[in-house]
Amino acid sequence: MRFRPLLALVLALCLTLVTACGGGAKAVERANVTYDDIVNTGKANDCPTLPDSARGSIPLDPSGSYQLREICLHPSEVFVKGEPANKRQEAQFVAGKILTRYTSSLDQVYGDLTIDGAKLTFKELGGIDFQPITVLMPGGEEVPFTFSSKQLIATAEGTAISPSTDFEGAYRTPSYRTANFLDPKGRGLTTGYSSAVGLVPAGDDEDLTKENVKQYIEGTGTMNLSITKVDGVTGEFSGVFSAVQPSDTDMGGKVAVDVKVTGELYGRLEQV
Repeated sequence: MRFRPLLALVLALCLTLVTACGGGAKAVERANVTYDDIVNTGKANDCPTLPDSARGSIPLDPSGSYQLREICLHPSEVFVKGEPANKRQEAQFVAGKILTRYTSSLDQVYGDLTIDGAKLTFKELGGIDFQPITVLMPGGEEVPFTFSSKQLIATAEGTAISPSTDFEGAYRTPSYRTANFLDPKGRGLTTGYSSAVGLVPAGDDEDLTKENVKQYIEGTGTMNLSITKVDGVTGEFSGVFSAVQPSDTDMGGKVAVDVKVTGELYGRLEQV
C-alpha cells in the first residue's frame, strides 16, 4: 500500500516524458548525448530538430562568402513508381517499406552558397553524401537504390535564409554496385567471368548480353529542400526534402524505375 504513491509518480513521469520510457528512436541534441546513449537505438540516423518557435531569418550579404554545413537528410518514406494494371492509366508511386534501418541518412553534407541578385545557389562539395537503401514493395519485390546528394546544384529565390526558402536542383546518383562486384554466377565488370559458368553465350541474344556485359551506370535525380524553421542566432535551419531519382539497374541487367524519397532536413549556415 505504501508504494502506491511512488508508483503513481513514476507512471505520471513516464506519461509526461514519453521519449524516456518509449522504445522509439527520437531526434535529440547531439551535443548532449554520449555514445552509450545512442548505440543500437537508431538515434544516430535521425537529424537534429529545431523548436516550432524558430521562425526567424538570416539575411545574406552579396559580398560575403557562405557555406551550408552539417546538412542532414533523413529519409522517412520511399515511393517506387510501378506499372499500372490498366495500360490506359498513368504509372503511380507506391509506398514501400525501408529495409535499411539505421544507416539511411545523409549527414555532414556541406557546400558553397552564393548570392547573385535575388537568387541563391547551393553547390554540394562533400560529406557522407550517399547511402545504399533497399525498400520492400507490397508485392514482395525488393528495390535497391543509392540515395545521394552528390554534386547537387540547387537554386532558390531570395536574399536570405527564411522559412519560405526552397532550394531545387539536380544531383548525381552513383551505381548501387561497384566495378568489383560479382553476381551469383561470378560475372563482374572488372573481375570474374565474361558469361555464366557452364553456359555458352547464344550469339546476340539481348537478354544474355545484358546479364553478361556489366556496366557501371550512374543516374541523375532532382531534389527539393524546403526550409520551414530558422534560428537566426545559431544559423541553424530545418525543414523537409523531396527527391526523385532512378533505382539500381543491377549493372545494366534491369531497367531503372523512378524512386521518390521524402524526409527531414537539417543544416547550418556559416560565413567563411
